[in-house]
Amino acid sequence: MADVRAGVVPASRSLFYCLIGLLVTIGIAGLMVAMFGANRVVTGLLVGAVGGVAAGVALFVRDVVELTEHGIYVRTPFRSATVPWDRVVAGRFTLDERGRWALALDLAENGDELVLLSIPPVLGPVSGAYDMRKREQVTEIREMLRAKRIPITVLPGIAAALNEHWQIAPPTSR
Repeated sequence: MADVRAGVVPASRSLFYCLIGLLVTIGIAGLMVAMFGANRVVTGLLVGAVGGVAAGVALFVRDVVELTEHGIYVRTPFRSATVPWDRVVAGRFTLDERGRWALALDLAENGDELVLLSIPPVLGPVSGAYDMRKREQVTEIREMLRAKRIPITVLPGIAAALNEHWQIAPPTSR
C-alpha cells in the first residue's frame, strides 16, 4: 500500500511561514546592499525574493500529514509526531467552520481530531489540476482507511456530490 500525503496548514502557521519568507527576502537584500553598495538594491531584492520564496516553499513542503502502513506521521518544520493507527476511532467528511469540506480523523484520547483535507465544495466535474489532485487524495485516503478498517462517515450531500461529479462512490458499510 502506498503512502498518502495530506494535511492542512492552518492560517496562523501559513502567515508565520510567509513572514519568514519575507524576513529572508529582506535579510538577503540588506546583505547584498551592505556588501556591494546601494547600486545593488534591485539585484538584492531579486536574489532576496528567490531566497524568500525558496524558504517559504521549504516550510510549506515540510508541513504534512503522511499516512503509512505503520502509522500516521504529523510533521511540521519544527517538530514531528507519530499517531499509531489504533488511536484512530473513525473518519468523517463534513463541513468545517468556513463552509469547506473537511476530511478528518477522530482520535481516541481527549476527543482530538486530525484534519487531512479541506477542500471547497465540489460543484462540477474535475476541471483542473487542483481538482484532480484533491480527487486523488480523497480516493487514496479512503482506500487507506478502508484497508485499516476505519469507519468513515460522509454527509449525504457530500457523498452525492462526490459520486455525481467526481465518480467517487459513497463508502459501503461492512
